[in-house]
Amino acid sequence: MKRLIILLGVALPVLFCSCSDEKDILPEQREKLVSYLEKTHSPALIPEASVDEDGQLPFYTTAGSTVYRYIVNYYRPNRESNPEVTASSKVTITFRAYVFSYSNITDSTFPFYSNDPLLQAAYEDMGLTPGAWSFEPRTIDMRGDILKGLWHALLGCREGDDVESYMTYNEAFGDKYFTTIPRESPVAWYFKVESVE
Repeated sequence: MKRLIILLGVALPVLFCSCSDEKDILPEQREKLVSYLEKTHSPALIPEASVDEDGQLPFYTTAGSTVYRYIVNYYRPNRESNPEVTASSKVTITFRAYVFSYSNITDSTFPFYSNDPLLQAAYEDMGLTPGAWSFEPRTIDMRGDILKGLWHALLGCREGDDVESYMTYNEAFGDKYFTTIPRESPVAWYFKVESVE
């Protein structure tokens, strides 16, 4: 009995400590994402609420609980005349998806998944069987089964938008391992909205 009490005395603090750690992951990821966007991202971004009417500063929006979106070519002429993604749209995109490490994604950062035809040869050099997945633009039905964070990132975009979206683990693949993605990983999706129906 004495042994059991000693074991519980050691195990209980560890159990409570790990629960506390999990509760801290989401706020920590939020803070790191905002810090990255405002201080490290190139160009540095401001929150949408800080954009004044006359300014054309690069900004990010927040959607869902923790999806941060930057439309790279937001200020292009006639953007408003292009079709907008709604909750009932069919959207065709070309994308690159990354496990996000709070640092700038460059040409040497390799995505865990993509349909970008510019990367097909690189994937095949890494051992992907030709034809294993499609490098054609992907059409997504917004009413269908879609990753929650990607749904939030797409909503409100317009045809022709080049988008960077960053999301905490709960908006991406959650707290389980998913193929090569470690559990509780923040994820970045870079995509071009090719068409909106």
